[in-house]
Amino acid sequence: MDGIVTEVAVGVKRGSDELLSGSVLSSPNSNMSSMVVTANGNDSKKFKGEDKMDGAPSRVLHIRKLPGEVTETEVIALGLPFGKVTNILMLKGKNQAFLELATEEAAVTMVNYYSAVTPHLRNQPIYIQYSNHKELKTDNTLNQRAQAVLQAVTAVQTANTPLSGTTVSESAVTPAQSPVLRIIIDNMYYPVTLDVLHQIFSKFGAVLKIITFTKNNQFQALLQYGDPVNAQQAKLALDGQNIYNACCTLRIDFSKLVNLNVKYNNDKSRDYTRPDLPSGDGQPALDPAIAAAFAKETSLLGLPVAAVPGALSPLAIPNAAAAAAAAAAGRVGMPGVSAGGNTVLLVSNLNEEMVTPQSLFTLFGVYGDVQRVKILYNKKDSALIQMADGNQSQLAMNHLNGQKMYGKIIRVTLSKHQTVQLPREGLDDQGLTKDFGNSPLHRFKKPGSKNFQNIFPPSATLHLSNIPPSVAEEDLRTLFANTGGTVKAFKFFQRDHKMALLQMATVEEAIQALIDLHNYNLGENHHLRVSFSKSTI
Repeated sequence: MDGIVTEVAVGVKRGSDELLSGSVLSSPNSNMSSMVVTANGNDSKKFKGEDKMDGAPSRVLHIRKLPGEVTETEVIALGLPFGKVTNILMLKGKNQAFLELATEEAAVTMVNYYSAVTPHLRNQPIYIQYSNHKELKTDNTLNQRAQAVLQAVTAVQTANTPLSGTTVSESAVTPAQSPVLRIIIDNMYYPVTLDVLHQIFSKFGAVLKIITFTKNNQFQALLQYGDPVNAQQAKLALDGQNIYNACCTLRIDFSKLVNLNVKYNNDKSRDYTRPDLPSGDGQPALDPAIAAAFAKETSLLGLPVAAVPGALSPLAIPNAAAAAAAAAAGRVGMPGVSAGGNTVLLVSNLNEEMVTPQSLFTLFGVYGDVQRVKILYNKKDSALIQMADGNQSQLAMNHLNGQKMYGKIIRVTLSKHQTVQLPREGLDDQGLTKDFGNSPLHRFKKPGSKNFQNIFPPSATLHLSNIPPSVAEEDLRTLFANTGGTVKAFKFFQRDHKMALLQMATVEEAIQALIDLHNYNLGENHHLRVSFSKSTI
């Protein structure tokens, strides 16, 4: 963002143009509170340089560089995910707007989110920062259209008013302008999860929130973009497409809701703007007001609706986490979603005394099928790792960047290399490069393998499987303690003693144990399988 930006607060001669909107901006630290801000673009005076990037938080936000044809609804939609929008002033001639949120906290969340994820309207980046003004006082006669849109949006957002309750809502917020999509998945032979949806729909813009549930025995989702235009693009590109070959068909409509109220971040619902939300174990992840509005919406579409709130029973399929996404996107026949992308990762800040191609193969193999590993000859704290496809490399990067391996925090980024070169025949590179293309240890070779459903971020709790009957809890505790960590807890699966959960003291210790003991020979031709678990003991 520019160092100094401008906020309009100057008087304007009325030209022959009509005033599009008018306002008095009240500010405790300026003497401009009596001036009317107009937006007909005929300003005879220069902008007054005002807001600076690091201004004090305010519930009024100043938005710049708006595309000329942008509507009030689109600007309001930027703020809706973060809370109630209480006022708006469009300065069309200046390609700027002021947006007032109900609370300063909502505005802070919004500014923080959009400083990490550049907001776009109509494919153009726009800029948001705090205004010097603490509230927005608009002259309603001059700002009628904006007020009408605001009223309509609020009516739909609170979902306490009937969705078709106001004439304004019908005219000002047509479903096509909603940033929320309603997704139904037909022919669901493979599990489709929240992470799969996030990966596919993120290609069209920043996904802010997702709620998933099963209704009428069908997996459904509500997915909210930051911008209605992204929702429109996603619907055009994805409606009717299959996620996997010949199954899991997407049926997409605009929702009448313009904002989703997510209570919990878990495998059924996620608010990407609020990482602080609780996981609310097993709680229904749908706000009752939204449930009611959603029931209303489905009845408008002529679908039978069970009694709310029971209509929205939480999804019962296991969390196939992002690996299913990798599998999915690898086989998706969709524009903009391919197994392409960069398959090679650059891993740096490795412990060069300890690291080997085998240890990297084992750790990164949790998130995809590692094809080749090369530790760099001149920089042995760095390595290139080639995955089977771009989605696997993305998955490994998301889960392993910033984790500790052999006592050092590793950095994982996408490499500019397309492949990892093997050394020329007869050239000794001290075993720094290894080809794992034909390894029997690849976890994801079989399409639809249940390993796709069991991919989780590194955690202190490990899932063990393929344990022979002769091996007791004490043997496994001793084995894992020998990797240099402390075993905090252990539990065999009740129905199946071939599997167990084992908890180390820290995530770092669990990573070390997985590297050392995945595929460890326990005798009787049983090789131990180790992966991260989402459970705790």
